[in-house]
Amino acid sequence: MDDRRLLERRDGDLPGDVARIADEFLEGFVAVERIGRPAVSVFGSARVREDHPAYAQAQEVGRRLAQAGFAVVTGGGPGAMEAANRGAHEAGGVSVGFNIELPHEQRENPYVDISLTFKHFAARKTMFVKAAEGFVIFPGGFGTLDELFESLTLIQTGKVLHFPVVLFDSDYWRPLVDWIQGGLLPQGMISPEDLDLLLLTDDPAEAVETIADCYEQRCAEVPAEPEKADAQ
Repeated sequence: MDDRRLLERRDGDLPGDVARIADEFLEGFVAVERIGRPAVSVFGSARVREDHPAYAQAQEVGRRLAQAGFAVVTGGGPGAMEAANRGAHEAGGVSVGFNIELPHEQRENPYVDISLTFKHFAARKTMFVKAAEGFVIFPGGFGTLDELFESLTLIQTGKVLHFPVVLFDSDYWRPLVDWIQGGLLPQGMISPEDLDLLLLTDDPAEAVETIADCYEQRCAEVPAEPEKADAQ
């Protein structure tokens, strides 16, 4: 648990810690280079079982992404991650899993072609963004929400290109979007155009077409217009 050790310690081998983190970033960059094609990062709960509707939907999205020429990148674990990797793998595409060491072991799913297990969340999360031409986000908990809001912040502040962020399952995500529209926007915490960063859908075809169309039109090359306080 290198993250916990690093965050809890008040002394120790600081140069060594930095070197280990740098090595992990390098491993991640090499793994991203191995993908060899445009990719889409897919997020969602590890707790989704195979008989859950989100599993079948994530599997279908993974299949369609592979057929459209995209690699599928996930956290490499079970649940929605496994489903998306499985869809890509069974369609003959490139399936990538960037796993993480956790106190409770997160098993790697058997449908990944390129695999790397990280010790540090920061390095792992960077690779999700570095590899991606878009995000598809299925129902999930804190980890999924973390990836969602980090991606929006990076786009909003111009740290990454403006690429599609697709929220899959409108019933699940609508209350969150309503809170953003009805709470954050009226109080001036975000700008009206920030709402355009998100697409809600229940259709695997629409999710994939949105990302494919953006990639083909190079819409992601138009950066967001950041404001100094946007990320606050």
